[in-house]
Amino acid sequence: MGDYNEFSTGVRLFLRAYPWRKIDPVPFVPICKPVSECRLALISSAGFATVDQPPFDEGIRGGDASFRTISSDCELAELINTHRSESFDHKGLEQDPNLGFPLERLRELVADGQIGSLNSRHLSFMGSITAPARLTRETAPEAVSMLVRDGVELALLVPV
Repeated sequence: MGDYNEFSTGVRLFLRAYPWRKIDPVPFVPICKPVSECRLALISSAGFATVDQPPFDEGIRGGDASFRTISSDCELAELINTHRSESFDHKGLEQDPNLGFPLERLRELVADGQIGSLNSRHLSFMGSITAPARLTRETAPEAVSMLVRDGVELALLVPV
């Protein structure tokens, strides 16, 4: 994680003025069985899309609150980084998508018996959503419902 002083002056001013929201209590449900028996879905805010999906829309004021489904058997090298933030260097994500979407690492954990199974699909959101109302009211409940229907018992959130 970067240090606050590494950001540009404009980003630091934005972070100071931004009306951060506090969620209290934080939603949490304890798991009732070992991780080695659970189905897991990956949820990332790295802004990845597949070649056949539209990129996230940079023109939406406050951020694109939609998500892309990424198949569990996709080749990570084929993912396209469409994250809009200029607050970090994207070279690492482009060289190794596992940094923001660690699907290959999760496959290894399944093969090793540390995780029961992976869901057939995972979710990629756009980070840097500065107006999250649409995300919290519409998109997140839709995503959660989809994962519940899939029988997902654990979600790994990878914020970028």
